[in-house]
Amino acid sequence: MFVGERMRHPVITIKPDMPIQDALNLMHEEHVRRLPVINSHGEMVGIVTEKDLLNASPSDATTLSVWEISYLLSKVTVDRIMNREVVTVTEDTPLEEAARLMADSKIGSLPVMRGKDLVGIITETDLFKLFLELLGAREPGIRMTVQVRDTPGVLHQLTGAIQELKGNIIALGSISGDSAEDRRVTIKVSGVDPEVLRKAVEPLVEQVIDIRKTVAF
Repeated sequence: MFVGERMRHPVITIKPDMPIQDALNLMHEEHVRRLPVINSHGEMVGIVTEKDLLNASPSDATTLSVWEISYLLSKVTVDRIMNREVVTVTEDTPLEEAARLMADSKIGSLPVMRGKDLVGIITETDLFKLFLELLGAREPGIRMTVQVRDTPGVLHQLTGAIQELKGNIIALGSISGDSAEDRRVTIKVSGVDPEVLRKAVEPLVEQVIDIRKTVAF
């Protein structure tokens, strides 16, 4: 799956000379937390976040009057505080690579570029929604987590056992286990009884860590 399949578009953007209070108001109106900044040539020159704007605003403890605050805020424009070193991706960037970039760079979004053109934006919220889908979190069924040896064929054995029970695999994912030789596998299955499923897989795994019924959300 690629960024282009999950990005948001069109993107709400602002100009570098927009006052920060106007930018903050726009964020609240559009329910977004970051805005790419586009110059008069249509080029992206930076990005600004809600945190950036709030940090640039006077604190509640200020002794300035409301008129003085309004005047100062009208003079501070986005280009004074925006981040000019923007991490970007393209539409054909794998989603896991986008997630790695966000995590490593400690940022919550990535503008999506097609050449020099901004064509979308993907955020941490988009990735959270994808995570829910990948694990079948919104579908009812039996959620089972097992620890297995990290050897060829182990997933084939697990899925084969579920097939013999005529169960339907809704989702399947694996992560590193307690050691380099192990993996933890989480499977969401429908059409089977939890205890029947447990008995079928126990001979194939090191441990059944958890098994439970889940409902749709």
